[in-house]
Amino acid sequence: MNKELESIVRAYATLDTKDFVSELNKRSKPTLIGVISDLMTAYMNDLNSSFLRELVTVSLAGYSHIEKKVGYNGMRHNTYGKPEYCEAKSQNVRLDGKRKLNGGGSFNDYTWERFRKDEQENPSILTSGFVEGKLVFVYEFPFSCIKERLRQQLKRRFPKGDIPGQYLRSATFTFKHYKDCSALRNIFVVPKHKLLEYQRYITRPLFLALLKESEEIWK
Repeated sequence: MNKELESIVRAYATLDTKDFVSELNKRSKPTLIGVISDLMTAYMNDLNSSFLRELVTVSLAGYSHIEKKVGYNGMRHNTYGKPEYCEAKSQNVRLDGKRKLNGGGSFNDYTWERFRKDEQENPSILTSGFVEGKLVFVYEFPFSCIKERLRQQLKRRFPKGDIPGQYLRSATFTFKHYKDCSALRNIFVVPKHKLLEYQRYITRPLFLALLKESEEIWK
């Protein structure tokens, strides 16, 4: 963290609003731009928090972000005024890592009770992929497209139903589990030249699908 950013973060945490604003006014515009750029780089690429990546994913799909840690990540109203919910599953890979974007996600501490709620609500699932905090793609599809994948994992973990105090720690899915979904919609994909730069960080099936969509969208 650069010294200016460290100083501003410290000021925010220790000063009241008036004095904090006064500290900001002492900095030049180029300094503030540099600080904001460093801050965004750090937190869009944060290993321990996906908050900003979820915010980007949800807002691009037209939902209002829900900041609660438990429950769905976004909500909007349809043309009839009925609320529609979404669950954001974002992946971020680093340039120096071995992981690749596979279009997947996971439902942590999953149970049959939660599954039945999701099955009834049928929220939109938003999968997104980032490379070093830079967005590559966003997909949207209904929960129903992956429910059989999740059901199979729950059956293996809890064949006779939920056990109090126990959970399926991670119910996972990847692009292959929803790629043939008729309701699958591409919300965002980078232009072809950027996608080719990220190719080595994306699994082949997902890359080929994104390449085709990018060529169609960015004609």
